[in-house]
Amino acid sequence: MNLKSLEKRLTYLTANAIRDYRMVEDGDHIMVCLSGGKDSYAMLEMFRLLQQRAPVRFDITAVNLDQKQPGWPEHILPDYLDSLGVNYRILEQDTYSVVKSVLPEGKTMCSLCSRLRRGALYTAAEEMGMNKIALGHHRDDLVETLFLNLFYGGRLATMPPKLKSNDGKHVVIRPLAYVPEQYLEQYAGHKAFPIIPCNLCGSQPNLKRAEIKRMVQAWEQEDPNRLNVILRSMQNVRPSHLADTDLHDFAGLQGSVAPGMPDPVTGEEDAFAGLQADRVDAS
Repeated sequence: MNLKSLEKRLTYLTANAIRDYRMVEDGDHIMVCLSGGKDSYAMLEMFRLLQQRAPVRFDITAVNLDQKQPGWPEHILPDYLDSLGVNYRILEQDTYSVVKSVLPEGKTMCSLCSRLRRGALYTAAEEMGMNKIALGHHRDDLVETLFLNLFYGGRLATMPPKLKSNDGKHVVIRPLAYVPEQYLEQYAGHKAFPIIPCNLCGSQPNLKRAEIKRMVQAWEQEDPNRLNVILRSMQNVRPSHLADTDLHDFAGLQGSVAPGMPDPVTGEEDAFAGLQADRVDAS
């Protein structure tokens, strides 16, 4: 796919996600979190293009968190953003040393690193008066997270396209929620983004996410539309056809025969009427 066609497809998918979840509104000031990876570079480009075409007016500020990883090329992002004329801010916080000192050797770093990074971004957003925080997670990330939670967390959950933080102060948006990763890879190649690899988590072997990613990629090779179907399933949830008693009143479901009364067909009484069973823990 050539650059023009690819960019048209990316803006279409991004605009659809923004519209469906009302991610961007008139007067928003959006923190565009820039990691140095292909996804966040593409997200920044989508926002820049949509600023020219969107029916609402919004401001963007690119923000990068310098986590003080050894060998981090500090000049690359400022040079790139200066060349675009984009407003930006580089935050500095040594989360690298914190993660390395707290976690034992061989322990997965992603969870702690993510929490520390999120805290720094939330604080900066509040200080700078930005009401939305945009992250570059794409369709494949959402699908992979769904299966990570399903296989290893015992829950049906993923990264939502739009989320309010626990303290209620921040709204996190994921405008690339509909975009396949392969489009972003192609786009990064066309645009020659100055990619900066993350040596903190990328160097860890046997990550569960990498296992899930291989599984998902194999599925996509078998059926190129499968991940889109899985994404649609996340938008078409039927609590009554799952098993969560907090989401659906299974206990209150009754047929036409009142509990304890003889069935008019069989004449038998409901043997379980009045009994109250504890929830079964199948773990």
